[in-house]
Order: sequence, then structure tokens, then C-alpha cells
Amino acid sequence: MTAPTHLRNVAIIAHVDHGKTTLVDQLFRQSGTFRDNQRIEERAMDSNDLEKERGITILAKPTSIEWEGLRINIVDTPGHADFGAEVERILSMVDGVILLVDSAEGAMPQTKFVTGKALALGLRPIVVVNKIDRPDGRPQAVLDEVFDLFASLDASDEQLEFPHLYASGRNGYASEDENAREGDLTPLFHLIRDHVPPPNLETSGPFSFLATLLDRDNFMGRVLTGRVQSGTLKLNDPIHAIDGDGNVVEAGRATKLLSFRGLERVPVESAQAGDIIALAGLEKATVSNTIADPSVKEPIAAQPIDPPTLAMRFAVNDSPLAGREGDKVTSRLIRDRLFREAETNVAIRITESADKDSFEVAGRGELQLGVLIETMRREGFELGISRPRVLFREEDGQRMEPYETVVIDVDDEHSGTVVEKMQRRKAELTEMRPSGQGKTRITFSAPSRGLIGYHGEFLSDTRGTGIMNRLFEKYGPHKGPIEGRINGVLISNCSGEAVPYALNSLEDRGILFIGGGAKIYEGMVIGENAKPDDLEVNPMKSKQLTNFRSTGKDDAIRLTPPKIMTLEQAIAYIDDDEMVEVTPKSIRLRKAILDPHERKKAKRKEAA
Repeated sequence: MTAPTHLRNVAIIAHVDHGKTTLVDQLFRQSGTFRDNQRIEERAMDSNDLEKERGITILAKPTSIEWEGLRINIVDTPGHADFGAEVERILSMVDGVILLVDSAEGAMPQTKFVTGKALALGLRPIVVVNKIDRPDGRPQAVLDEVFDLFASLDASDEQLEFPHLYASGRNGYASEDENAREGDLTPLFHLIRDHVPPPNLETSGPFSFLATLLDRDNFMGRVLTGRVQSGTLKLNDPIHAIDGDGNVVEAGRATKLLSFRGLERVPVESAQAGDIIALAGLEKATVSNTIADPSVKEPIAAQPIDPPTLAMRFAVNDSPLAGREGDKVTSRLIRDRLFREAETNVAIRITESADKDSFEVAGRGELQLGVLIETMRREGFELGISRPRVLFREEDGQRMEPYETVVIDVDDEHSGTVVEKMQRRKAELTEMRPSGQGKTRITFSAPSRGLIGYHGEFLSDTRGTGIMNRLFEKYGPHKGPIEGRINGVLISNCSGEAVPYALNSLEDRGILFIGGGAKIYEGMVIGENAKPDDLEVNPMKSKQLTNFRSTGKDDAIRLTPPKIMTLEQAIAYIDDDEMVEVTPKSIRLRKAILDPHERKKAKRKEAA
């Protein structure tokens, strides 16, 4: 007996900011999942604080809507490649995908990344050209780009004959006519019903389920989410978890079964093949494990997870100001938190150092690790973070490093500067073409090493108008040394509070990162030197008082506003001998070795 025909499992895939979470909101409203008078937040699927602030989806979330007797399970996927581990596994839960493309920006790197994964699994996408009401929209050209993208990803003839709609997610309409400017999403519901097949799975036979997502609940413990592949499961049935090699990880019972209804997880008594459910009752089972009836011995094939490409050191904060703003400062608390993260986030790998005071955290990119640090600081942690370093590999005796595809959209006048800067960072130009309205799209293949710290410089060079998108491409031959930061830094040689009078005289030396009254300590980085060398300065020097009146009236000191860095900017800015001190209220830059004499000794040793 096969799974019920009234069920459809779909993932929505798109590049960052192309409007998929907004479209899901409208599907909720128009299917009657939300009452007309129900107050819900905009972009209801982005439930995490960081997702709301940044306007990106970080965690994949399943949800479900009812429409004319049809139950549609929708998974909203992250569009950013740093969270790609989520995307790869989610696609194995669904039978169809809706590919959402912006009518002006067209197919972007992350679109390519996720679409490639979907096509490789044999899924037949529905293409929705979104934001057709944009004045700079070019829906027809974008549709041609999507066709070319599918062809370049070796799509089958069946996949190339994709159905398409033109839509405005924000205004809640979809149509086969690109000039439509009103209506509702009924054409999209019809396409999902007619084009996406119901799950072709056996409800008879023993129960089996592939764990795709994992989270922790304070009351239920570990909660595994995935799609039931065969059979039926009832509450309190015996189950066991097996790993990819068929070894039993643990045995237990299905103590809690949850199904998705709108944004809620609702307890249910049973689940059958094709249902997307959440399951509690196991203590050790993790993502990619098969949860099944004890009679099942063969694991379900799981998607391999792309390896981490970048690592940072998370250390105990040992600055003189440690412990003043956060309440979680010990290595034991940091260790427990990181290992808890690695449990639910399989794209992260954690290694403890020999001295137990620091941990190497490896992940897919700066954004993914930046989100983890930001989450921890909001939970009250204090940390010392090192400069990111890429992870090399040895292949046939040759050193290999990760490369990324970088797609940059800039105003024509800035394209020369960007090409020159990228080539200095050992990037190879692969494509350059005008993208209309005085803009150029430039594509590079660049070693990840060269891109660390470039984003801030890129925004300055393009006067904040440039858009850069990056995507892991491959491991390739090592490119040799790449020039780092050109300028040195201004280092405080004393501890206390910065004095405006002293800062005023330091402004000629470079750009300051602190204002008057800021707490400082010896070895803290307080600014950028205008010259290549590091310079030790005294930000607490006060004015010599005499009993002679000066001829000019003492003017009030007016300082230039300091350059305040975000967490990502600070991590990208620091050099190998520096760290970022992260606390719930502050982000400070410092030298890894605070004592100037010890610093000189270490430099001499390195030179020798």
C-alpha cells in the first residue's frame, strides 16, 4: 500500500533575499492557516532573533498548510551556502521544489548551489519569477538565465521542461502572465497539486525514518525531524537508531510524535510513510541516522555532508576586563556550549586544545561561525576569537586549499578597482558582463584565504553600493603567499579610561576605534596606524596644567567619531597575532600577547 495521495512535500529554495519567507507567509494567509484577524509577525518563518535582524533564514523549518483537502508540507530552506549542510539533507525529505528567482537579480550563486543539489536528486522544480512588480524587473531574460543554469547543471530533458509562474510574494499573487499586477496564489497551489508527485512510499512493511534535522527541547530532550520512508509508527512503539554502517547507536521508544500544522508542532498518535514528523525518545541518535523498527538492519542512504573549510579558535577571555559583562566565562561552560552546538549543527567540528583553555571550531564559512559567536554572546558568554584560517588538504603530495566562486555586482565606475584588488588576492577573473542600469557583474574563482577580511574593504571601494556573493567551489592547488592587511595598528600602552585630550593628538596617527571614556588596557588595539608598522601609544595622556594663561582660549576638543566595527568586521580585520574580545556588551580588538616585551620576544623567535 502506498502513501496517501492528498499529501505533497515541497521545499522552497532561493538565493538570500529573493523573498521565499515572504511568499510562505502569503501561502499561510491564503490557505486559511492564519485567521484574517490573527496577529502574526511579518516573515513568520524567521523565528530566531538573528534571522529577523539580518533578514536571512539560518535554520531550515518545516511547516504545513491545508488547501482544498490537500496537505502541503513546506520546508523553508536557508539560502546562504554557509548553511548548506541543512539544504542538502532537507532535499531528501521532499518530492518537489519551488525555485524562487528575483525578476531583476536573476539566478545567483546560492541559487546554483541549491538547484544543483535538487537536480542531482532527480527533483523536477517549479520556477517562480518573484518581485515582477520591480521597476527594473526583466522576467523573460531571468527565465532564460534559469534555463541556461539548468542546462549547465546537466538537468534531464524532463527537468528542463519546468513549469513557471510570475509572482509578487509581497502582494500575494501569481500568474502565467508576466504583466499581471493583481490576483492571488491559486495558480501556485494548482501547480503544486498537479506537478509535485505524492510520496511514492510503502505504508506497509516495517517503520523507517531518516533523521534530517535535530534540535533540543527542554522538556522532550533530543527531537529528530525527518520524513517517514516506510511503514507506520504509533506512539510508544519500540524503535532503534542505526548509523550509516548499520551499527546500532541505541534503542528506545517513540515517547513523543509531533506533526507540523502551520507554525505549530502538534502531538499526534501515529505517522505513516510520506509524513514529515518530529520524534522524541532517543538520547544519542543524530542527523543522518536511520530511526526504524528493531527488525530493520539496513540504514537509509544519507547525503554526505560537505567538509568544513574554515576554522577559528574560541578561547577563554583572559583580558584585564574579563568577567565584567558576561556571566559565562569558564572553559567548562564554553566547552559544554560548543559541544551542544556540534550535536545539532552537523556542519561544525570542534577540537579541544591540549591546555583545555581553547577550542578550534571548524565550519563552512565566516557567516556561519559569526552567527554562532553572536548567539553565544547574547547568551552571556565572554570569548577570545582568533583570526579565521582556512583548512588545507594534502592530495597526491600536493597542498590543496578551498576555492570559492565570487559573483560581484558593482557600478561600472568601480569595476576596475574591484578587479585589481581581487587579482592581488590571487583571484582569477572567469566572467565579466554588463548587467544593465550602469552595473557590471564580475565572476571570480578565488582562494578562500584571499577573501578573509576583504568584505569591508570592498564596501569602501564601491561606496557601499557593491554586492558580493560567495560560494564554496572546490579544493584546488595552493596559490602561494597572499598579501594581508597593509596598515599596522595603534596599541594602548596603559590601562584605565581613554582621555579625549590624548585621543585628539592621536587622530593624526590614523583611524581610532574608541571614543573618550572608553575602558582600555595594555595591549588593546585602539586604532589603525596610517603606516605599516604597529605603534604603541598613550591614550590616557592628560594636559599639563600650569598657572600661566594661554593666549588662545582653550577650545573644546571635538573628536572625529570612532570607527565602530561589527563582529564580522572585527574578525575579518585582525591579523594572526591579534584577537577579538567578545562580551555581551562590547567587541574589542587586542593583541594575543598583551605584554609588549613578551610580544617582542615572540616576534624574534618567529623571525628566527
